[in-house]
Amino acid sequence: MKISKTNAARLLDHAGMAYELIAYRFDENDLSASHAAEALNEPVERVFKTLVLKGDKSGYFVCAVPGDSEVDLKKAAKVSGNKRCDLIPQKDLLPLTGYIRGGCSPVGMKKHFPAYIHETCLLYESVFISAGQRGLQMKIGTADLIKITKAETADLIME
Repeated sequence: MKISKTNAARLLDHAGMAYELIAYRFDENDLSASHAAEALNEPVERVFKTLVLKGDKSGYFVCAVPGDSEVDLKKAAKVSGNKRCDLIPQKDLLPLTGYIRGGCSPVGMKKHFPAYIHETCLLYESVFISAGQRGLQMKIGTADLIKITKAETADLIME
């Protein structure tokens, strides 16, 4: 299967950062990170999903959380300097980020948004995150992911 370079991959190439693109068979009816983790034969807590939110004060921002977790909107709001926040409507994802549901990467969006990655990423030397299209993940060093997205690590998930 030929893997074509995505925006995220081109951005990482330009920055001189190492990564590995890994294609897998995705299911149109199950675009979850847990399905991706199973297909990659990796622990789901090491496969991060990308969520785009909008805060009442800061506007749009990005959270990456482990695939088996749900973002805690109160924690996300607090860490991003908002009183409230919510996930953006699915119809707004492509025009805002350039990515579609199930293929949204925190790397290479149309515009840079503040980014927050759940603190458990620091337990791993590298993590898996969408490479910018359905059925394509990238394995990237955690420090590089934090650097390229200018992310802060924080507690972002429901207990």
